[in-house]
Amino acid sequence: MTASDAPAFCVHCGQESPGGVDHPACHNPRTALEPPRYCTYCARRLVVQVSPLGWTARCSRHGETASG
Repeated sequence: MTASDAPAFCVHCGQESPGGVDHPACHNPRTALEPPRYCTYCARRLVVQVSPLGWTARCSRHGETASG
């Protein structure tokens, strides 16, 4: 992974975020339990599927992420 491939966006709001960390407004107990909504690499909206066993989130460019 190169420096240009490093996470640069918040997974909860899609805003620019150095290192892909949550913004203070996005870092709270409620969002800690929620699946990501935006790709950390390109800020595209993710296709998220939640099941009783966890969640999967898919970016059209960067692939799938899963809980656990």
